[in-house]
Amino acid sequence: MPHRARLTVDLAALDRNFRTLSAVAAGAEVAPVVKADGYGLGAARVSRRLWESGARSFFVARLDEGEALRKDLGETRPARIFVLDGLVPGTAERVRRSDLIPILADPGQVEAARQAGPQLAVGLHVDTGMNRQGLSPDDLVGIARGGSAGLKPVLLMSHLGSATLPGDPRNALQLARFREARSWLPDLPASLAASAGTFLGPEWRFDMVRPGVSLFGGGPFERPDPRIEAVATLDAPVLYVRTVEAGEWLGYGSGLRMARSTRIAVVAAGYADGLLRRGGGRAEAWFAGARRPVRIINMDLLAIEIGETPAKPGDRVELMGPNLLVDDLAAATDTVAHECLVRLSTRARRSYVRS
Repeated sequence: MPHRARLTVDLAALDRNFRTLSAVAAGAEVAPVVKADGYGLGAARVSRRLWESGARSFFVARLDEGEALRKDLGETRPARIFVLDGLVPGTAERVRRSDLIPILADPGQVEAARQAGPQLAVGLHVDTGMNRQGLSPDDLVGIARGGSAGLKPVLLMSHLGSATLPGDPRNALQLARFREARSWLPDLPASLAASAGTFLGPEWRFDMVRPGVSLFGGGPFERPDPRIEAVATLDAPVLYVRTVEAGEWLGYGSGLRMARSTRIAVVAAGYADGLLRRGGGRAEAWFAGARRPVRIINMDLLAIEIGETPAKPGDRVELMGPNLLVDDLAAATDTVAHECLVRLSTRARRSYVRS
């Protein structure tokens, strides 16, 4: 279908990113986060490839994501699957049936796990300063002092709120608080770092790191990083080539009036394919060996300025990929690589390549 946008997922690049993170982690287990359908790239396909790369533990957000991942991995890939939402009351049998490990994040979940019958394998999330989810230090002390009856803790974790800013004092504060929390359960494997935290230094890595966005092409510090390769490439065909004369308007509204005669290529992609509308006038595209300004983004079409560069219908325009990294796209639209990836819609025709 040459008239449609195309999303190509490079599984070999994914493997190389996993190996890069494994080298940086220096002995800590690398447990991929494949929530939100593998950051928009297809949890089933990327998780099976990451299993081949050596991953044996995975993290998802929702219970149904964990159930789906267990089926997708199948009996031949007996991975540990952690569910970050924890144990929602009334779902214990589903958790047990799919052999999932809920990450308990409040006292109500701890009690629900105790009432679930035979000891249920769980993780414990302690809040160290992000104030979004997690057991309080007092909650954790209570569990450490004998309140773990009915539980089988297998992991202690927390989450950094400022890891993309290496110099932020909150990182050191959270590290100190996590070390204190770990002192109460010293025999429990521990995990504090996600993508950015993995690169902060060895003291942040503990026994396990949980990379997400950097596996899928986003730099750990919200900017391109030469150690991380693009995994997703979104491209789309030129539909029309036309000239907008000086004084004429382009697209909806009256905000974009051409100051000079401008040659544009109209491309078959837009925010229905997952691009951000506010990228018009700010983002760039890669065409004919150079970056080109994106002038407008509508639902199904966008327009790039091409000057005198030869162009014809059917020529492909890269909107994200190795020549236009996801962090570049994120910076141009005031967001993060995570959002750019998970917004990718199913309208773009998908393909997976292994080399």
